[in-house]
Amino acid sequence: MANVSVYNIEGKEVETIELSDAVFGVEVNEHLVHMAVVNQLANNRQGTQKAKTRSEVSGGGRKPWRQKGTGRARQGSIRAPQWIKGGIALGPKPRSYKYTVNKKERQLAVKSVLSSKVLENELVVVDSLPLNDIKTKEMVKALSNLKVEGKALIMLPEKNEKVQKSARNIEGVKTTLVETINVYDLLKYNKLVVTEDTVKKLEEVYA
Repeated sequence: MANVSVYNIEGKEVETIELSDAVFGVEVNEHLVHMAVVNQLANNRQGTQKAKTRSEVSGGGRKPWRQKGTGRARQGSIRAPQWIKGGIALGPKPRSYKYTVNKKERQLAVKSVLSSKVLENELVVVDSLPLNDIKTKEMVKALSNLKVEGKALIMLPEKNEKVQKSARNIEGVKTTLVETINVYDLLKYNKLVVTEDTVKKLEEVYA
């Protein structure tokens, strides 16, 4: 089991805790991580692209010139694909890009990224985030004390309005809940800030 330091909101080490190998010590499976990210991005696509076919563009009701005798190539409509302003042949149509990934594969992908965060020292554990009020300044100070720079993902065990609203205006910082975490966000943000309660809940859900 990996041991990590636990800090308070002032950045001082208060204790160390053991992390479960079933969640934070699995072998990193890059294939599953990639598959989970591609799945999430595909599911987020709107799929609203559309091109008009020859039956949908305006005009072209009659044959532009007679079949024989003009010396020109025969044409049936001015809205055929080879004409300027003609319809598009085999163009895109509205569709859904959604598909599913097995639940166990999704969970293993999440555990793989959590394990990589521990290996690369990108996991910051705090005892709690006791903010007195909704203040962006307080959250900035707390992250500075914890030496969290750049992009950071703050994971909470449950909704906490003070923490969530204090962090939402900080560039490069996002809050999330244990039940809504996804591989894309875990990879996108360099540092993962979690509380002790978050660690316990992660181990309950994913162990």
